[in-house]
Amino acid sequence: MKKIVPSNAVLIPRHAKRVFKGEIFEVYQWPQEMFDGSIKTFEMVRRPDTVATIAVIEDKIIVLEEEQPNLPTYYSIPIGRHDVAGETPLQGAQRELAEEAGLYFKNWKLITVRQITSKVEWFLYLYVATGLVKEATNTPENDGEKITVMRKTFEETKQLANHTRNRHIPRDLFESVQSLEDLLAIPEFEGKEVTITP
Repeated sequence: MKKIVPSNAVLIPRHAKRVFKGEIFEVYQWPQEMFDGSIKTFEMVRRPDTVATIAVIEDKIIVLEEEQPNLPTYYSIPIGRHDVAGETPLQGAQRELAEEAGLYFKNWKLITVRQITSKVEWFLYLYVATGLVKEATNTPENDGEKITVMRKTFEETKQLANHTRNRHIPRDLFESVQSLEDLLAIPEFEGKEVTITP
């Protein structure tokens, strides 16, 4: 599978061996030669990537108020696991947005990809979607989650990004731009293309 990652991404070496596979996480180990010539066992974890979307309808941003069985109510943008075989990160983001908010958009731009931590091969893909094509009246029940879809101004979204109940609204991004126009003007992400062998 090919995907775009940051130029400084830390990836599991191809010769690493999987030593554990759970529902979400996989653990890989490999022998690593040290600077003094000795060999040590190195280890990294892999999990499905995460895809998220800042969806813009006219001058409003889609914000979700979500409740899950094991978490208190929180604010988020549409976000989820990229865990469908053969699906690109963009297709994953489009699927999550449709599942959680019933929204379908024409224009998609990848604005950032970041590795959550260097010890885990796990990337967060953040897209901006504009040009609403369709709004479904019914959205599928999503694993028992309770989701309220809201339309917020840029300023309201920025305030929610700093709220104690914010979980997935990217605070650093909203602090780095001053307006919705600035947000929409962020250029397409440029990283490196890599092939990941499952």
